[in-house]
Amino acid sequence: MVGMHAQASATNRALVQRAKQLPLVTLGNHSYSHAYNHYRHFYGDTEGVVADMVRANAVLGLKPVVHARLPGRDVFRLPSMSKNDTSLGLAQEGHEEPDYEFVAASGFYLYGWDHEWVHKDNGEPVQSVDHLVSEIDHLFGYGRFVKPGKLILLMHDEMFQDGFDGKTKLTNLITALKLRRYTFGAIQGYDD
Repeated sequence: MVGMHAQASATNRALVQRAKQLPLVTLGNHSYSHAYNHYRHFYGDTEGVVADMVRANAVLGLKPVVHARLPGRDVFRLPSMSKNDTSLGLAQEGHEEPDYEFVAASGFYLYGWDHEWVHKDNGEPVQSVDHLVSEIDHLFGYGRFVKPGKLILLMHDEMFQDGFDGKTKLTNLITALKLRRYTFGAIQGYDD
């Protein structure tokens, strides 16, 4: 969760408390500010990144070691693995070189993702459920994961608004994956 979003309203604060009580949910840190969507500036100051993450910990009531995902970056820093964001282009090179090891050493297990359920600017999902399941089947067929046999699927909450029939789409995705005998696990067991 993004810290500033979590504290933006009583409803959001209640959602944080509800998430903490659900046995199948792990509340994670996705920064306080989400870099205000200015990633180059944000990642130009590693100590500022850590301060932003620590601020989110305070808002979300999390204590290190915290499961976290950096905003806009597909970075892994776990005890048994390290991976940088391979999508960064030449425009970022030299301008945006955060010390991910420093961020991790500050109490964060950093998780990226293996695949994304993409959405349009308005939040509408791009892939149908069937198309996404086909993509996931393909990924498992070729074993293209950071951690063999384990897939982290990135999805954004904008996709699950009522206007896009999001709850049904998510339910249909889970059902389709279970029918194909995929299982779901807690993030705590990811690095095992």
